Amino acid sequence: MKNPRCLLLWLLVGLSPFRALAQTSDTNPLSPVFTAALNQVAALVEPATNEPPRTFTTTLKILKADGLPKELSGSQLALAIQAPDHVRVAGALDDQQWVVCRDGQEVWINAVTKKFGLLGSPDIRPFANAPDGKETSPLETLKLPLAREQLLLLPLLTDLESLPADNVGGTPCRVFTVKAKPAAIAALKLPRGTLQLWVRETDSFPLRLAYREGATSLQVELLQPQFSAPWPEEQWKLSTSGGEHLESVARSHLTRFLEVSLAMLGEKAPALGPASGEHRVLAREGGGRLEMRDGTRVLFLKGIPEEMGRQHGKLMQPQIRDLVNHILYGVGVGSSFEKGRWFVGEIESAQKRLAPFMDQRYCREMDALADGSGLAREEVRLANFFPELFHCSGFALFGKATEDGRLYHGRILDYLRGLGLEQNAVVMVFQPERGNAWVNVGYAGFIGSVTAMNEKHLAIGEMGGGGQGNWDGKPMAELVREVMEKADTLEEAIEIMRQGPRTCQYYYVISDAKSRRAVGIAATPETFEIVWPGQSHPLLPHGIPDTVLMSAGDRYEELARRVEAGYGAFNAERARALMERPVCMTSNIHCALFAPDTLDFWVANADSEHPAAHTRYTRYNLAQLLQPEPTP
Repeated sequence: MKNPRCLLLWLLVGLSPFRALAQTSDTNPLSPVFTAALNQVAALVEPATNEPPRTFTTTLKILKADGLPKELSGSQLALAIQAPDHVRVAGALDDQQWVVCRDGQEVWINAVTKKFGLLGSPDIRPFANAPDGKETSPLETLKLPLAREQLLLLPLLTDLESLPADNVGGTPCRVFTVKAKPAAIAALKLPRGTLQLWVRETDSFPLRLAYREGATSLQVELLQPQFSAPWPEEQWKLSTSGGEHLESVARSHLTRFLEVSLAMLGEKAPALGPASGEHRVLAREGGGRLEMRDGTRVLFLKGIPEEMGRQHGKLMQPQIRDLVNHILYGVGVGSSFEKGRWFVGEIESAQKRLAPFMDQRYCREMDALADGSGLAREEVRLANFFPELFHCSGFALFGKATEDGRLYHGRILDYLRGLGLEQNAVVMVFQPERGNAWVNVGYAGFIGSVTAMNEKHLAIGEMGGGGQGNWDGKPMAELVREVMEKADTLEEAIEIMRQGPRTCQYYYVISDAKSRRAVGIAATPETFEIVWPGQSHPLLPHGIPDTVLMSAGDRYEELARRVEAGYGAFNAERARALMERPVCMTSNIHCALFAPDTLDFWVANADSEHPAAHTRYTRYNLAQLLQPEPTP
C-alpha cells in the first residue's frame, strides 16, 4: 500500500493484514527499547519542530564489510548532520582522503590528496550543447527512508529477539536483533536481512549496528556521538586553503555520481548456469526484437538508423539507463578525481572535435536510441564517445596452426570489470537497410563496436594504446562498425582503416575466412603499420607462421608460448583456452572466439567472481541468427 496514512488507518481499525502480527508484538518487552532507538535516529534527520538547531557529529568505524569492497573494512568516516539540509562525510578510501558534503542546495566533493574539488551548483546546466538551462528541481530536505507513521509501526511489524548485554567502548548496552515479518517486507519494502542493535542503556541511542543478508554482512560502530551548537555556514563550504583546484559543475552530475557509487557497492553479476537450450522472445519493437538464449540477451535490430535506434532504446531501456549511469556518471565522473580534470567538459571537448568526421547516420541512430530509452540525447552521445583505452589481446590462427586449417579469431577485452558493464552485456545482430549484416559483441546503449563479425566472413577486434587527446578523426568504435558494414574482403577492411581519419592509438586484428588470411594493424592518426601472418615486429617478436598474435608484455609472451606448444592442433575448444589467465587480465570483461568460415562464434562475459575467459561460453551462429523468424 503506497499511502502510509492509509496503512496506519487500516491498522487502527483492525482491517490491516498485520493485525494479528501487531497483537502478538505488543507484549514484547523490547518494543519500547526499539521505539526509543528509532526516535533517537529520527531526531538526527527529522528533529521535532520545537527543537533548536544543532549539529550531530560522530565517527563511523566499519568493523566488518563482508560481500562489499574489502577496502571498506576497518575504515573510519567522520559524519556531521545538521537538519534539514546539511550533511558532511570525510574519510579515506584507496589511500585517498575524501570529503563529500551537501551544503543546502549545493553539493561538493573534495579529493583532498589530489588537491582537486568539484562544486555542484544548480545554476550550471548539465550539458554545454543541451537546450535545457539551469536545474529547476530543488534538493529535498533530509528525510528518513520511511515516513514517521511507518517508523512508529516498525516494532509491531518486526520480530525482536534479545541477546546478552554487551559493552561498546566501555558503555553498557542492550543488544537485540530485528527482522521484518514477511507481510511487512511486502507492504513496506523493508529489507529481508537481520539487523542487530547495541543501544545505550541510559537513553537507547544506538552505538553499534550490524546488518546481515545472504553473503553480505556490515557492522558499524558510532564513536563519540554527540550534539553541539550548529556549525557556522563557512564550516560547510568547500575550502581551497590547501591549494585545491576547484571546478564548478552541474549539481545533478555529482548527485548521480554519488547515487551510482553507493549502488555499486553491493552489485553482483551472477554466474551463468549450464546451457539449457532456452530460446524465447522477450519483447518486440517494429522490425526488432529482444530474445533470451541460454540465459544471454540477443538483440535484433533492423532498418534505417532511426528505426534501429528506436528499437534498441525501447527494447533495452532499463539496461541502457543502467549502463549510462555507470559509464557516464560512475566511471566517467569518478575519473575526474584521478585525472584532476572535469570529465564531462573533457568528453564534450572531444565530441566537438570528433563530430565533423562522424557519419550522420550513426548520430541519427544514437538520437533515436536516446528518445526510445527516455534519456537525454547528450547523455547517450557522450556515453558512446567514452574514451576506450583498452588493455586487450587478440589472435588469429589458421592453415597449419589449426587441426583442420579452419580460421579462428580470438578477442579478449580487458576493461572495467566490476563497474557495471557486464550486467548489461548483449549480443546485437544488426541488419541495416544499407550495408552488410553483422553481429556486435557489446553492451546496451553502445552502437559502435570493438568486437564483431559480419556476414561476409570478416571478424575484427580492437586493442587500445596511447595518444589520448588526438580526437580529430572518426571515433574508433565507429570505424570498426564501418568495416563491418562496408567491407566484403580483407583488402577493403584494411583500406577503410587506412583512410580513416583515425584518432589516438589503437591496434586491430582483422581476419577473412574467404582468403584464409588475417592481419594485425598498429595505427595512430599519422601512422599505419600492417603486421602480416608470421611476421615479426619490434613489439611482437615471435613470428609464427599462419598466426597473428596481438598483446603486450608478459601476456604476449605467454600467448606466443601457448600457440607454439599447441601449434597444428587448435580447434575451437583449444583456441578458447588460449584466452585464459594470464593471457587475459583480471579485468577481462568479455571474450569472443569467431570461426568466420562457418559464422559460428562463442561469447563469454565476466561475472562477479571470475574474468570472462573463466566463465561459460555461449555458442551462436550468425547465419542462423539472420534467418527469418519461423511463423508461430
